[in-house]
Amino acid sequence: MERPGVLIRRLHQVHSAMFQEECAGFGVTPVQYSLLTLLAGAPGLEQGAAAIGLRLDRFTTADVVRRLEAAGLLRTERGQDRRAKMLFLTTHGIEVFTAMQACVDRAHSRLVEPLPERRRGPFLRVLRELVTRHGMVGDPPPKVR
Repeated sequence: MERPGVLIRRLHQVHSAMFQEECAGFGVTPVQYSLLTLLAGAPGLEQGAAAIGLRLDRFTTADVVRRLEAAGLLRTERGQDRRAKMLFLTTHGIEVFTAMQACVDRAHSRLVEPLPERRRGPFLRVLRELVTRHGMVGDPPPKVR
């Protein structure tokens, strides 16, 4: 039997390379773009909730936030609970996110381009089903206080 983990890891590498090729001019990584996408749909999201939404541990999320903040793409505000950080795209962040749509779409299209059109939908449905059925497996552990 072929090892699906090896194939999935390799496909992820291929997609990451395509993303970098298509979106190189923006200096935004796929993980950073995922956070921009999340915040475009949920301005003011708390950093811990963003970590959960991205399926990242809180340290990785904090690093992504720090880098995007340094690039002027997002800003943080303290919530009512002073320990919580609320995340917002800056005007520049919104502009970059919007401008990236075309290159991101090209990367996604390139990934599935080798498949005949009729097989692309079923391929994505199988991926979605596997992710859904495995639920929380592989998620970072919950924060312990």
